[in-house]
Amino acid sequence: MKFNWGTGIVISIIAFMSFIMYFVITMSTDKRFKHDLVTEKYYQKELAFQKQIDATQNAFKLKEKITLINTLEGLQVLFPSNFNPKEIEGKVFLYRPSNKQLDFEIPISISNTYLLVPEKRLLDGRWNITVSWSYKNTPYLFKKELNL
Repeated sequence: MKFNWGTGIVISIIAFMSFIMYFVITMSTDKRFKHDLVTEKYYQKELAFQKQIDATQNAFKLKEKITLINTLEGLQVLFPSNFNPKEIEGKVFLYRPSNKQLDFEIPISISNTYLLVPEKRLLDGRWNITVSWSYKNTPYLFKKELNL
């Protein structure tokens, strides 16, 4: 059998296509490369987006903004000092983009003007924090990316 340049080109194309298909199949089936959606309920959250915009604007209009302080005990979420802590209701959601198993939510139940997220629950790395609270029937929303 004679091996000419046309046969070599066909063999090269088949080898290249096999190489690409190997990586496509490996990346799409391997559990180590799992890509989670930002949220499981994406479409339902999209419908409530206008409420989030209004709540964000309410938080932006505050004279004293919500503040995050990283301390040895954990992450302190400081609410405006002119708010009565007992009337603040809501939740703090911490989203870990690299692993959804680490996501958690804390209900806001405070006696001081701050909420402490314990340090043991926060691993080093990137977190997205969402503080959703209401005070005297006015909703507020605060979002921020953190690198701890």
